[in-house]
Amino acid sequence: SAKDMKHRLGFLLQKSESCDYSSSQGKKEKISSSQRVSQEEVRKWADSLENLIHHDRGLAAFRAFLKSEYSEENIEFWVSCEDYKKTKSPAKLSPKARKIYDEFISVQATKEVNLDSCTREKTSHNMLEPTLSCFDEAQRKIFTLMEKDSYRRFLKSPYYLDLVSPPGAGCGPENCKRSHTHTLDCNSNVISQCA
Repeated sequence: SAKDMKHRLGFLLQKSESCDYSSSQGKKEKISSSQRVSQEEVRKWADSLENLIHHDRGLAAFRAFLKSEYSEENIEFWVSCEDYKKTKSPAKLSPKARKIYDEFISVQATKEVNLDSCTREKTSHNMLEPTLSCFDEAQRKIFTLMEKDSYRRFLKSPYYLDLVSPPGAGCGPENCKRSHTHTLDCNSNVISQCA
């Protein structure tokens, strides 16, 4: 998709850049991996999956990790449900719900998530008259699955450990300058893959 291509191109462009923070505002916007994440914030991600996925950089790191495990459909489904619940127009509910159902829940879904038959059946029934809460149970199940399984592995993976290690540990002194506010000017290459 166009979005995937944009991410890939962004990653290739970032690889050629050093970890230094650019003074130009335009460059800061283009290179989102340069956004600073404080060590304190990164440590909060270990407190709960909610803390992690409600932070843009945390969500990006977790998504990259799930991609490496070929299970990114779980976080994509969760994010789609969050977006769906913000739908203001009743006319858009049904088409949006159908798209999510076809992509993640239907038996022929391209990114089918792992739901028990009871939850799948209930969600299918909810599709008859979609409401803002029609995916709530399925979303809860997938959140719990991620929390008990992939989130625990994520906390032991380089995707997290590289960010929580002592500041500057991932960057050589020739490429990375520390700021006085003790935030990371240079995030690991791992997180930049999906920013």
